Amino acid sequence: MIPSDQVEQLIKAKMPDAEVIVQDLTGTQDHYQATIVSTLFEGLSLVKQHQLVYGSVNAVMASGALHALTLRTFTPDEWAQQA
Repeated sequence: MIPSDQVEQLIKAKMPDAEVIVQDLTGTQDHYQATIVSTLFEGLSLVKQHQLVYGSVNAVMASGALHALTLRTFTPDEWAQQA
């Protein structure tokens, strides 16, 4: 298990400009959904965006502390269009 704020910190450590919202999907602190908005996603395919995020949490996923992480990734312009 890993607290949601620690998942957020891991992502922000790799992507300092990111706005990150982490939600616990099951109440067990091991299945999360993360919404990430970052300029680092600009020009990247969705697969590359997700690879960038998963690179920041790879160690805790490998350890078994984090079982599932659903991603929603946006550039700032894409996020602005969501409103």
